[in-house]
Amino acid sequence: MSDSGRSGSGQGRSSRGGQRGSGAGGQGGGGASRRNAQGRERNRGPQRNFTESAPSQRTRRADPARLVAFEVLRAVAAEDAYANLVLPARIRQHGLDRRDAGFATELSYGALRSQGTYDAILARCVDRPLDKLDPAVLDALRIGVHQLLAMRVPAHAALDQTVGLARAVIGAGPSALINAVLRKVAARSLDEWLDELVAGEPDETKVASVRYAHPEWIVRALRQSLVAHGRPVGEINDLLEADNAAPVVNLVALPGLGSLDEALENGAVPGELVEGSALSSGGDLGRLESVRSGTTRVQDVGSQLVARALAAASLDAGRAENAGLGENAADAETAATGEDTAGEAWLDLCAGPGGKAALLGALANERGATLLANEPAPHRAKLVSQALSAVPSDVWTVRTGDGREVGAERPAAFDRVLVDVPCSGLGALRRRPESRWRRTPKDLADLGPLQRDLLNSALAAVRPGGVVAYVTCSPHPAETTAVVSDVLRKRDDLELLDAGSVLDAVSLGGGLGAGHEKTAQLWPHVHSTDAMFLALIRRKS
Repeated sequence: MSDSGRSGSGQGRSSRGGQRGSGAGGQGGGGASRRNAQGRERNRGPQRNFTESAPSQRTRRADPARLVAFEVLRAVAAEDAYANLVLPARIRQHGLDRRDAGFATELSYGALRSQGTYDAILARCVDRPLDKLDPAVLDALRIGVHQLLAMRVPAHAALDQTVGLARAVIGAGPSALINAVLRKVAARSLDEWLDELVAGEPDETKVASVRYAHPEWIVRALRQSLVAHGRPVGEINDLLEADNAAPVVNLVALPGLGSLDEALENGAVPGELVEGSALSSGGDLGRLESVRSGTTRVQDVGSQLVARALAAASLDAGRAENAGLGENAADAETAATGEDTAGEAWLDLCAGPGGKAALLGALANERGATLLANEPAPHRAKLVSQALSAVPSDVWTVRTGDGREVGAERPAAFDRVLVDVPCSGLGALRRRPESRWRRTPKDLADLGPLQRDLLNSALAAVRPGGVVAYVTCSPHPAETTAVVSDVLRKRDDLELLDAGSVLDAVSLGGGLGAGHEKTAQLWPHVHSTDAMFLALIRRKS
């Protein structure tokens, strides 16, 4: 694909299908001959500009980068797939170079992320309900809309290539519809469309839902979440906007096992929040030997911080009292200096797919501890084993089974337990763009009992004096503070540690400001991380 077709710079070769003016058997316009294969002169006037007026004569080839984006959208819609898992495989399958891979990534994630807003625009341009369209045609239209309204792709290239894609993979029939609809879309800018869609709407939630492409219930949920964790509700638009920003790839070098040197030599920069992290602009990180070996991993900085916080939290409440320090000060001191963890047993209760388990395993290896990683789904348990393969095998074990049973089977057996519970994923919408359109309020109600059961199992599995880290990738109070409060209210042998102080101590420079009432909440718009929640619960000696 040319520079002009991709970036809108107008430089470079003309795009595929852009060299128009040639008929099926003749040469281009101007003074060129119009004889056919038999040498006869064709009796017709100058050829038309087919880019503007004849969809049937547009390119009939699917540009590989756009084809990848289309295949990702189809897999998400038809197979309930996850874009972040499908996209890398499709990029490799089609052999995209770094530039085309970046284009396909933005097109895939952008079209998925803004699907609700784009569908509202398309509904104004299509002469039938969208659910009456062939789903493949609708996905092609979404790809076209994102190019027209949110990427630096010239309108003629977006139209030509989207119609060509449709002709190649769907059929010639829908090309006229796609052409007509996208021309209507191209008549206005994104801001003009948004102004039209929200004109006269008094409900701020509905306006934010359209402007920032989030379902209304998620806008309300995130407002509630900000307040629950001590932040101003006025930050909601910043939070929604951060959800829509393309996330930077976060890397972690497994402590004592990995190195960031190779990543830094290939354009990554050191992370500013946590030791051993780096930020990458993307590309095929699978080409790096350190990534292939598993000693360097792709992992959000928020996940790195909560894992390190568990490894650093103080186990013994009496330690602070005996030292004449406040409990928070002792926790911060422990997080900064570390304590003797030799011989400790650690547990990751919900380990799949293994990112946090790998980091915990490496930390356990450094400190003379061992790790049991539990995962109920066999195929995800295999992923956990693969993630841990870079860690010496005598350090870790993978158990395949229900995490709710571990507390009864192994009571008081572990010093540190991570329980990263299944949740709505509202904190990772920027990395999982399709999730916002899949989730419903019912998910929160359905997940609540499981989250409480898993936390109770973790608390049964930890020894007196040990610490449980309750973690979710969601800021919603129904999944965070409400779960912790419910469990603590029913027992008198538990105490909350100051999770914000421990996070500050394990971060570079401290001062994250994530703490609120002894729990901690990270935010995309504040910390440039996923919205990870952390509560550190110590079982009293």
